[in-house]
Amino acid sequence: MKRLRWPSRLPIDPYIVLLVGTVGLAALLPARGGAAHAVSGASTAAIALLFFLYGARLSTREALDGLKHWRLHVTVLACTFVVFPLLGLAARGLVPVLLTQPLYQGLLFLTLVPSTIQSSIAFTSIARGNVPAAICAGSFSSLVGIVLTPLLAAAFLGGAGGFSAHSLVTIVLQLLVPFVAGQVLRPWIGRFVARHKKVLGLVDRGSILLVVYTAFSEGMVRGIWYQVSPARLGGLLAVEAVLLAVMLTLSWYGAKALRFGREDRIAIQFAGSKKSLASGLPMASVLFGAHASLAVLPLMLFHQMQLMVCAVIAKRRAHDPEAREGLPAPASASRPTVAAASHPR
Repeated sequence: MKRLRWPSRLPIDPYIVLLVGTVGLAALLPARGGAAHAVSGASTAAIALLFFLYGARLSTREALDGLKHWRLHVTVLACTFVVFPLLGLAARGLVPVLLTQPLYQGLLFLTLVPSTIQSSIAFTSIARGNVPAAICAGSFSSLVGIVLTPLLAAAFLGGAGGFSAHSLVTIVLQLLVPFVAGQVLRPWIGRFVARHKKVLGLVDRGSILLVVYTAFSEGMVRGIWYQVSPARLGGLLAVEAVLLAVMLTLSWYGAKALRFGREDRIAIQFAGSKKSLASGLPMASVLFGAHASLAVLPLMLFHQMQLMVCAVIAKRRAHDPEAREGLPAPASASRPTVAAASHPR
């Protein structure tokens, strides 16, 4: 008998299988009590390690070049806090045909939260895009969202919110401090990190899997999946699939119309089409109080959907002829980044 092999032409990325398996594990064995705290701590540590390694790998000049790409950052912010909310407001017409009022409020809140940081960087790195710009765009979006998201929620949802000192401290401690530490230690450990490129690839993927498991475990423990009928859940998933497809398309072709190069377009697509569960959950607890669990259901589902879809897109972007041949990107303000060097072979 011939040995069973994974079909090479099967249109399923093995990493998607890992993501689905992680979701299944969280559904069957969700982390509870002390285990939940341990998993959450491990996820936080993995993200911090991810930023530490990027800080150790990126030269100071590359980091400063990323900060100078103001057009890219404005484009990402426009996608996150202008285009997304407009689409959320337009979805009001789907009530009550596809969405209930509480689900619509959760969907609208989803469109108001800032972009992700760690997964945008991870996917940008895998796709060989502009990693320094993705770091700056994601961090800037999160910091702006601390103020802007509660204000937009107060305006559109009738809630009240303001500055979140706890969220700001969390972002600084978890993301900026490790990155700065990596920059400081780069003269001593930079070459070591460069020689162990696979370590960074494992951190990229492992951090995403930990975030997926943590998020779904929390949803299972809180029982929010049982508060919505299967029909309404299907309608919500369909609406979110369309929302994600629209944003992925607009961010990619819109950036192309603005004459960004390939590496910048990758960073814009991944940073401009995502929403942060880590930032959205604490904000929702303040804005919605006891109803926060149901309010974040759309965000939790969208978060998993964007990870799975973007994993496939990032893998395909990495095999673009331009990326494989190491050709320079089309005319753009960006400088070559080290993303290609970090791509796990």
